[in-house]
Amino acid sequence: MQYLLNVEKLSVSFETPKGVVDAVREISFTLGKERLGIVGESGSGKSQTGRAILGLTSKNGSVSANHILFDGADLSRMTERDMRKIRGARISMIMQDPRYSLNPVMRVGEQIAEAFRVHTRASRRQAKDRTIEMLNRVKIREADKVYNLFPHEVSGGMGQRIMIAMMLIPEPDILIADEPTSALDVTVQLQILSILDDMVREQGMGLILISHDLNLVSSFCDRVLVMYGGQILESLNASDLNNAKHPYTRGLLNCLPSLERQGELAVLTRDPKWLEGGYNIP
Repeated sequence: MQYLLNVEKLSVSFETPKGVVDAVREISFTLGKERLGIVGESGSGKSQTGRAILGLTSKNGSVSANHILFDGADLSRMTERDMRKIRGARISMIMQDPRYSLNPVMRVGEQIAEAFRVHTRASRRQAKDRTIEMLNRVKIREADKVYNLFPHEVSGGMGQRIMIAMMLIPEPDILIADEPTSALDVTVQLQILSILDDMVREQGMGLILISHDLNLVSSFCDRVLVMYGGQILESLNASDLNNAKHPYTRGLLNCLPSLERQGELAVLTRDPKWLEGGYNIP
């Protein structure tokens, strides 16, 4: 497989009043033209991994890596000026909640068109036509009307589709989706995932899907990375997730509710040795 992204020993840490917090600890992985899921509990380092790739770590954080290779360049050593040419244009990121990602005083169509014009030399007319085309592609009806709406005038599901349109309009090589369906009902979740799947296949992109939903990841992704305490504990094919070997992954699976399961759900127990390399997968 030809890799779109090659990450080696990525670490992210933050200075806090109580000392240094290691959010990501020397993780390594690759991404091809595939759907890669990153799962784990809140605080396991999933979102910080995605942000670090794009150089979006907050000011009190520091990032180090042997390399983050993309198209022959090391993102971890790029200047901010050079990263702006990559960010959005070639690697895009969908945040968790569109209500906090969309500008509340700009019409949604203008925001999508702006994202296109920033990375191309398109005219306003070309940008508007392209925006309406993208709104149609993400299955928004009456795209001409929606173009002129403000963010507070659209539903959560429509807001997420608008964010997807905005991130995909420059036709990036890689899309990082951070919990893109967490605030949506099940029906809308399936629609959003279907849209992402179509985009990945049509444009030959690589997708990193960050989620805590193991069932969703196992049914949608090609491969899965399981994170805990800032480390990758297990990497496996999504189709093999139910046969995972690591006790942490098994614990997460056992905590999932099921109609067939009787009695109380299991409580996840954690072993400090997992972060010390104290368990080797058979």
